Amino acid sequence: MYGKINSACVYGVDGRIIHVEVDISNGIPHMSIVGLPDSAIRESIDRVRAAIKNCGFSFPLARITVNLAPADLRKEGSAFDLAIALGILTTSEQLRIDSVDQFLMIGELSLNGEVRPVPGVLSMIEHAKRCGIRQVIIAADNALEASMIEDMDIYAIHHLRELYQDPQSAGSLDLTNLLYHPASHPAPTLVANTNNAILEDYADVIGHHQIKRALIIAASGMHNILLVGPPGTGKTMLIRRLPTILPPLLENEALEVTKIYSVAGKLSDDHGGLIRKRPFRAPHHTISAGGLIGGGSIPKPGEVSLAHKGVLFLDELPEFTRNVLEVLRQPLEERAVTISRTRAVYKYPSHLLLAASMNPCPCGYWGAETSRQRCTCSLNKIAAYRSRISGPLLDRIDLQVEVPRVLNHRQDENPMSSAQMLEQVLAAQAVQLHRYRNLPIAWNSELSGSYFRKYTKPTREADQLLEHTYEALGLSLRANDRILKLARTIADLEGKEQIDVAHIAEAIQYRNLDRNIESTASI
Repeated sequence: MYGKINSACVYGVDGRIIHVEVDISNGIPHMSIVGLPDSAIRESIDRVRAAIKNCGFSFPLARITVNLAPADLRKEGSAFDLAIALGILTTSEQLRIDSVDQFLMIGELSLNGEVRPVPGVLSMIEHAKRCGIRQVIIAADNALEASMIEDMDIYAIHHLRELYQDPQSAGSLDLTNLLYHPASHPAPTLVANTNNAILEDYADVIGHHQIKRALIIAASGMHNILLVGPPGTGKTMLIRRLPTILPPLLENEALEVTKIYSVAGKLSDDHGGLIRKRPFRAPHHTISAGGLIGGGSIPKPGEVSLAHKGVLFLDELPEFTRNVLEVLRQPLEERAVTISRTRAVYKYPSHLLLAASMNPCPCGYWGAETSRQRCTCSLNKIAAYRSRISGPLLDRIDLQVEVPRVLNHRQDENPMSSAQMLEQVLAAQAVQLHRYRNLPIAWNSELSGSYFRKYTKPTREADQLLEHTYEALGLSLRANDRILKLARTIADLEGKEQIDVAHIAEAIQYRNLDRNIESTASI
């Protein structure tokens, strides 16, 4: 007897259909699973056997071979339990399901037959839909997540016993009562904390008008930004308010981000649908390289992928170890992380806005000394401190902005609020979405190759200014290109199609760390 059931696994952040083939033949009772299963899948033999017996079914006393096809793809996790169990039950004719080859079955089984949720369901079901599968039998706790993919029939089960069929029944199993209707299972409504909403508004930030301008530019073009200043000037406070001026995720971006959180097992039922707000991740400086970019024996997305289409905030940047910072170079340049293992290569998206902060020197007061707070660091010590951030990494940070001490403690009469800043960001985003509507990019920071040359043409005077600055500061070609991308965003904020001198000049002033320490010792 032979049967086949469709299941799925996650490969990186994308789903893959796995065909669970079951062969039951005469011989000494034995069950084996082939097709590159990991230890969790091999252990499913005992889970499936116990679940079938404890739910009133009969486990065949025969030789059972389960093949997970394609056989050359390594499979991991417990998501195949339900498919293996139903494959055995349908092949042994204890269950009859019409058009069983048109179903996708995902779920982990407990010994008593309870169907438990698994991570990565969103990616699996999205891929199944592309493959023409429209019906899914899944753990009830995964049903809300599964229902995010439209035009799919989701059958939610809590227990394998719900599929029990009288052996005397001649018809197929009726699944109608298991059909999941999202409207009848409303997700919990999150009530906004109004106190936090007030605290996170830029209207409460005293002064720092230039820094607010830099943050608007960063948010408008998804440009990386670094704030440099003495302790207590508000660097962390300013960056933590950055999500309040970021535009909401577009539909395709929301699906990408939600898939990543689903694969990472960080998607909870209280979000009530696709993630709509851009992620904001702020790992501690003790994080490992694997925790930052992802990895492990069973690779999982790291912080750079969890920040996809959002913000990765690295507070006190030089306190991160050098090797951790260096692994950021590939994700920032290629907007993806590639993790190689013996049998597979995994790729995770990481298109993010890197926001970081740092002190100007180890003691924190170089360039901002007062009568009570004097810098005790030598130029060599300052150089060593800054050298923890390599030149190639610094090149990839578009805005390097000095945050001075606020001298006037009185409240601004007309402070710029987050709503006003967001209005500017949305206007600049609309310009970019229209300009790149037929291209595989959405932000100025993504420009490269022929697209870069086409859309970042400055006026003759602006080009001369950039060339002079390139020679005077000894900029790299990468830094030169990033100045042009930054100028493109500044022009978009002003509603100008042509990049002129003022746009280039403003972009250049945000490259503060390109100046050497000796030339700025008097600041």
